[in-house]
Amino acid sequence: MQRGQSRPFAPPRRTGDLAIRSHDNTRGILAMLAAISFFAWMDAVMKLLAAHYPAVQVAALRGIAGLPLVCLYLWWRGEAGRVLQVRWPLHLLRGVLGVAMLSLFAYGLQTLPMAVAYTLFFIGPILIALLSVPVLKERVRRSHWLALAAGMLGVLVALRPDQDALLSWGALAVLAAACCYAVSAITGRVLTRTDSNGSLVFWMTLLIAVGAGALAARGWVPLRAEHAWTIVALAVTGFIGQMCITEAFRHGQAAVVAPFEYAALAWAVGLDWLLWRTLPDAATLVGAAIIVASGLYLVQQERRARQLG
Repeated sequence: MQRGQSRPFAPPRRTGDLAIRSHDNTRGILAMLAAISFFAWMDAVMKLLAAHYPAVQVAALRGIAGLPLVCLYLWWRGEAGRVLQVRWPLHLLRGVLGVAMLSLFAYGLQTLPMAVAYTLFFIGPILIALLSVPVLKERVRRSHWLALAAGMLGVLVALRPDQDALLSWGALAVLAAACCYAVSAITGRVLTRTDSNGSLVFWMTLLIAVGAGALAARGWVPLRAEHAWTIVALAVTGFIGQMCITEAFRHGQAAVVAPFEYAALAWAVGLDWLLWRTLPDAATLVGAAIIVASGLYLVQQERRARQLG
């Protein structure tokens, strides 16, 4: 089969495939945890930059600054010649969704605390699980739904979003960004069946740079020298995070790896203490415990499935 052709979804075989899928899920979970750590730092950097530049310009900077790293990665891997052998319609869709997601989320960070923005954005894993059934034809077990529900409950307990903030334009922007992210994640999972990780990251980064750059051109604010290292940090964290999350959805079931995005709460707490010296209260700790428990429960269920297989 040539690269770029559609490959029909094959249902798992009864003998041995359950063990293989569980092993792949473990790899996907580890990749997701790594992705979340880098994306948490990226979000903190975006919030810093969004205080000085328009939201769509921050999204453009994410793509422009990260593109050299992606090109170096493709050259190192010897994959530069394969980036044109892709399924163009789906890559273009992911690019549009990526521009919208980053622009909307950066706008939300301008008007919302990170805690509230994270609370709203965490509807993304639930949307991914819902979409994985009709689009990817994945079988979502009861344990997956329980982990998703428990993780969302933990986020709400920990972050206690302000009702006034939830009704703002910033809140609506973050909700829309979460929807874009969910569709983009599912589209990326479809593309991993035929396209390489390098091509997925390259086209996403390039389309964000071009698309957001074109939208930001008219109101572009000159970059300040003191933000140079901040922009470098945006490029590095975004690039590594994108590589890790592509790996996560390549190897793991969408409904299995998505709940581990709730681990971002732990990073939010850590970054709050590191950058702003604020400590979590009792409710935050209780919510974090619920989230950790939901993740451990899912890992235990996957390990059990592997043993039974």
